[in-house]
Amino acid sequence: MKHFLPAVITSTIIVLLIVVYFYPLMFITIKAGEAGVLYKRFAGGTVTDRVYKEGFHVILPWNSMSIYNTRVQQQSHSLSVLTQEGLRIELVVSIRYYPEVDSVGILHQKVGPDYLEKIVIPEVDHILRVYSGKASVNDIYTTKGESLQNIIVEAAAEVEKNYIYIQDVVLQQVILPKQVEAAIEAKIEQKQLSEAYEYKLARETQEAKRRKIEADGIYDYNTRISQSLTKDVLKWKGIEATQALAGSNNAKIVVIGNGGNQLPIIIGGESGQ
Repeated sequence: MKHFLPAVITSTIIVLLIVVYFYPLMFITIKAGEAGVLYKRFAGGTVTDRVYKEGFHVILPWNSMSIYNTRVQQQSHSLSVLTQEGLRIELVVSIRYYPEVDSVGILHQKVGPDYLEKIVIPEVDHILRVYSGKASVNDIYTTKGESLQNIIVEAAAEVEKNYIYIQDVVLQQVILPKQVEAAIEAKIEQKQLSEAYEYKLARETQEAKRRKIEADGIYDYNTRISQSLTKDVLKWKGIEATQALAGSNNAKIVVIGNGGNQLPIIIGGESGQ
């Protein structure tokens, strides 16, 4: 037994060294939001009918596993286009995309891991150039930052043929020649000033109408009051006021005989005098 011990130890060490050497090739961990595509070197190549989901997997060392990110990814991209007027401008867009999880094997076999550069960006570029060629520079500039629904629909329809989904295409920035940008901004500013003036004019018109209605109401009220204040009514109100003063606790002097049908004159004084 002791005679074979060195050989056993040597064999064990060799096996351990082989395992350590091939560990990264044999033991694969697929993280959350990822999918794996297995390539069998001696058994048919790329496996397209099975997708390796997240978790721990063991494969033969001569095979390989390609890992794909299956979450929604975002890529900013800039390109130069010509507008309807023949003006060259630069667009900066943001593309949100992700691969079809159950078809990453076919995607890997037909396109490869660099599908963004091969499929997504070229297709979006093509549709953006077509769109820009039909639009004026003013139309493109004023839609800056908005989602371009038509581009999304057209681009998505094309890339889906290659098992890729485009969730959104957002125009982040439009870079114009400085003189053109200044002219457009001045035009927009003038339009905003015009709209502000029209709003102010409409508001002042409404305020004038309100004041006229208010003045008409006051005039009607005063007219009705003046028509109702006859001599008899005024005399009666005077009698009521005289009675109220005469009945107060303050000392006063009442002068009788103010002439004709006039009311008596009441001269007030301090209490106790």
